Amino acid sequence: MIRRILLTLFLLAPLALAGAYFAGVVRLPPEWDPRAPLDFRAEPNMMTRWKLARMRMQPESCFAAFEASGLTPQRLPDRASDTGCPLVDTMRLEGESAVLSPARPMVTCPVAAAWLLFERHALQPAAEAHFGSTVSRVQHLGTYNCRNVYHRDQGRRSQHATANAIDIAGFTLANGRDVRLVRDWQAEGAPAAFLRDVRDGACRYFGAVLGPDYNTAHRDHFHFDKGVWSRCS
Repeated sequence: MIRRILLTLFLLAPLALAGAYFAGVVRLPPEWDPRAPLDFRAEPNMMTRWKLARMRMQPESCFAAFEASGLTPQRLPDRASDTGCPLVDTMRLEGESAVLSPARPMVTCPVAAAWLLFERHALQPAAEAHFGSTVSRVQHLGTYNCRNVYHRDQGRRSQHATANAIDIAGFTLANGRDVRLVRDWQAEGAPAAFLRDVRDGACRYFGAVLGPDYNTAHRDHFHFDKGVWSRCS
């Protein structure tokens, strides 16, 4: 009988805690509060992916995350399209400590949010670990391109068609060293290990992450997007 009572209390405890939380009795730190905006400066936790996913359904939560992180994004006007390439909730992408080249591409807010987390918590730590230096410049191949997947005449639109993706060709370190996917992915040593850590780190924040191991179309770059489909390859 006592064991049954204890088991019941154990099962009801999470429900009681949730009820107390939503009633305002229990207050969680912002980084653990599902209602609080994501702070890019906070150490990622189990709520981070949930808050990133929420941005797709609640775009205002994405821009609120920039405000909570002390950042002011350059928002761009929405643009309708009769060819399946609308631009909605877009902004100029700026890295936190690494400059993107060409500068300040247009992306959706969720892509910009994922990028800031990726740069701070994956890209720079990987550079420090493998080279003892930071990434100063990221070479990208573009974000917005009104086209179908693989430029086919028929088929579904690419995530690039709505600026919901970015392609990355390589990185320049603060010490002057260049790392390029087309040259270094199949190499040995630090460059290849760094690129694989970058790929794995991106998978924590972006939806689809495609690289040279995925197919020949991505032999020279990473594709990061925030679409509905998940893939890490």
